[in-house]
Amino acid sequence: MAFSKIHLLFPLFLSILLISSTVFCDTDEEDDLLKGINAYRASLNLTTLTKNENAECLADELADEFKNQPCTNSTGANTVPGTEPQFANYPNLLAKCHLNVSVTRDGAVMPACVPNLVPSIVLTNFTQSQYSDNLNETKYTGIGIGSDGDWIVVVLTTSTAEGNYATATTSAASSVSGIIYHLLFLVMIALYFL
Repeated sequence: MAFSKIHLLFPLFLSILLISSTVFCDTDEEDDLLKGINAYRASLNLTTLTKNENAECLADELADEFKNQPCTNSTGANTVPGTEPQFANYPNLLAKCHLNVSVTRDGAVMPACVPNLVPSIVLTNFTQSQYSDNLNETKYTGIGIGSDGDWIVVVLTTSTAEGNYATATTSAASSVSGIIYHLLFLVMIALYFL
């Protein structure tokens, strides 16, 4: 009797499992930019950058902050390094993404404003500006991209503890929950076939 109830619950469990593990795709502008940046790096014999979820979260948060700023020649990639708009709530933006300054120190944040986010112009704003120095750096191994309105933000990460954009608590919690999740799934499969 108990087996028949578990048997009936298995399709529901499997559906929840599949829905919760679905990966949502980034916007086309972000995917196009990632492909373009990695092609640019490949042409320089540099390793490709891999997506970093926490860096992507921060890029999204920053793009949201930038969206109400006008897109002019003095914003985005046309600015002198270090003169990009600063946000008083930057620590709050980091906290939203479960980050702190100690794991973002070696990273790079690069905002650009391009009307309508035209892909070829967006890519040029990163590969043919002061940002190309960062893209040419071998120390960067990961990337997060976020966009909102005419703004697109690239966050580069390193493999060092000071630039990997990961926190121990987030990593440990997700590892434990992932193990439990997979063990439960294996138990349900075993029960289904018994």
